[in-house]
Amino acid sequence: MQNYKRVDIVEKIKALSKQHLNLVIEMRRHIHANPELSFNEYNTAEYITTALSKIGLTPERMAKTGLVVTIQGKKPGKTIALRADMDALPIKEENDVPYKSKNSGAMHACGHDAHSAGLLGAAMILTELKQEWEGTIKLIFQPGEERLPGGASIMIKEGVLENPSPEVIVAQHVFPTLEAGKVGFCGGTYMASCDEIYLTVKGKGGHAAMPASYVNPILIASAILLELNDKFMKHPKNEIPTVLAFGKVQANGATNVIPQEVVIDGTFRTMNEEWRNEAHEIIRNIIKTKAKEMGGDCEVRIDKGYPVLINDTNVTGNAQKAAEQYLGKENVVTLEKRMTSEDFAFYSLTTPACFYRLGTGNIAKGITSGVHTPTFDIDEKALETGMGLMAWIAISELSK
Repeated sequence: MQNYKRVDIVEKIKALSKQHLNLVIEMRRHIHANPELSFNEYNTAEYITTALSKIGLTPERMAKTGLVVTIQGKKPGKTIALRADMDALPIKEENDVPYKSKNSGAMHACGHDAHSAGLLGAAMILTELKQEWEGTIKLIFQPGEERLPGGASIMIKEGVLENPSPEVIVAQHVFPTLEAGKVGFCGGTYMASCDEIYLTVKGKGGHAAMPASYVNPILIASAILLELNDKFMKHPKNEIPTVLAFGKVQANGATNVIPQEVVIDGTFRTMNEEWRNEAHEIIRNIIKTKAKEMGGDCEVRIDKGYPVLINDTNVTGNAQKAAEQYLGKENVVTLEKRMTSEDFAFYSLTTPACFYRLGTGNIAKGITSGVHTPTFDIDEKALETGMGLMAWIAISELSK
């Protein structure tokens, strides 16, 4: 197996990253200014297709708006996959920048514009250096990360991990709390599963002045939430990182009107799949029992979302070493587990995976807003780091 850990290849990648930075920034800004929501990334897919065709690549369309394309090295060998997501969020942008969203109510507030542009940059680098490495690199531009059932699950069903099947898959994600120029890794269990909980608490409506004539679903809803908080969070398995939270309660009554029902929406997240399934039953039983005790009823729907994201320890360790070689140890940090979720977890179920973080913040420039906020932005210098490191991780992994 050829040894790719050579200073000259690293330096070539760094030089190409600098050379292509302005173009990749232009690409990121175009995608940012023209955001499309989950599973509607038609124009984004066309834009990326055009960009890939300019460097001699012909992607295949999958999952309606997803793309997959392969780059062949000088000889056959292993297959490594690199993934970027493309969808935006239903957020109205508040930034006053030349590339501000033109689509009111849609914004790249999670950095998927940077992910896609960064992978395009990596594609340019890998194509120009394809006589320097052996094997196949598969590029996946994925739709619908922000919405169930997750674009990853659909692309996997349509065969994105086949013909050829990658031995390793890698993705990066913006991280505004880390300064641009740095990256972070966490091996093993890294991100939580994520399920959506929908409750419809049913009572009997009536005039507020006549309590004997109604069963107040608001009181039942309140009791359910308190019971879940009290009993669920004290469950003996709570040493497993777990979050049960409700962010929406809607009761369309009035000062003197008791409504018929209350709607409650929430989320359940954990880092253990067995406990996840067990907890679903505990949640259902608590809700049903409490509602019945108080003379009402409750419909419970739990939509199972993304699984626990597990970073393969060997792949992640190799990627971290590659990052240290590329950026210097001082620019590579170890991250803590997170209760956020990602549909990249679907890939990690079947393929040894590494999902790492790309620093995009810059305190001096005031670029500090978190993801999923209307003022989120990135230090675009991070794109130089992102495209180059993705290319180097792929090439170095091919030699393993």
